[in-house]
Amino acid sequence: MSYVLDGKTFHSRFFIGSSLYPSPQHLQDSVKASGAEVITLGLRRLNPQAGGGNAYWSMIQDMGCQLLPNTAGCYTAQEAITTAQMAREIFGTDWIKLETLGDDYNLQPNPFELLKAAEVLVKEGFKVFAYTTDDLVLALKLYDLGVTAIMPWAAPIGTALGPINLYALEAIRVRLPDAFLVVDAGLGVPSHAAKVMELGYDACLLNSAVAQAVDPVKMAKAFASAIEAGRWCYEAGPVPSRPTAQPSTPTLGTPFWHQG
Repeated sequence: MSYVLDGKTFHSRFFIGSSLYPSPQHLQDSVKASGAEVITLGLRRLNPQAGGGNAYWSMIQDMGCQLLPNTAGCYTAQEAITTAQMAREIFGTDWIKLETLGDDYNLQPNPFELLKAAEVLVKEGFKVFAYTTDDLVLALKLYDLGVTAIMPWAAPIGTALGPINLYALEAIRVRLPDAFLVVDAGLGVPSHAAKVMELGYDACLLNSAVAQAVDPVKMAKAFASAIEAGRWCYEAGPVPSRPTAQPSTPTLGTPFWHQG
């Protein structure tokens, strides 16, 4: 299960968010239960230079995870670029989850601003984790720009609908066999995560499915198991589906005895 990303070795393919938990203790316990080694955080919420966020920031640091700040709430490329630059200075990492909001109804990313921001940030040395839709052409263009990871949604963020277009997700995996792909947004239950990991995705990022569960800690464990199972399934090579039945115990050459 281990893999190398940006020269660092990781063992968990579960990327976890840090917002919406009932309490800081729930967050700590859930991250521990998940085994996640990468945690996302928002600049506006966790600015350690702001007086009220020091305790929360210290708690995030104590978890020992790789930080993945995001540009959530940015509508334009310039907003996202400025936010990323601030995040690098404040959090001491060049990893950035790049988000450019395009529509307030379903919170769909703006592909045009996303590409513009990604091009600038890659040139500035950022490790860009680009949050996008499941559009294949957009994924190809992001890959050509040299982003570290492409992060297509399974469904609009927070909907918990699960993967609404498995064909599109699989097409991205097939067309970009060497890209690091992370399904981000829209997962609701562990079976959703297992399904996308079975397609060959490298990781899953989720937040609300754990944070807003009745028991976040138990749900974190469930997702961790599902993500691992899905990855093992992909690596094992599942038997192809068939339109007709096929016996698991063949009868050819088997002796039969008939009573008179």
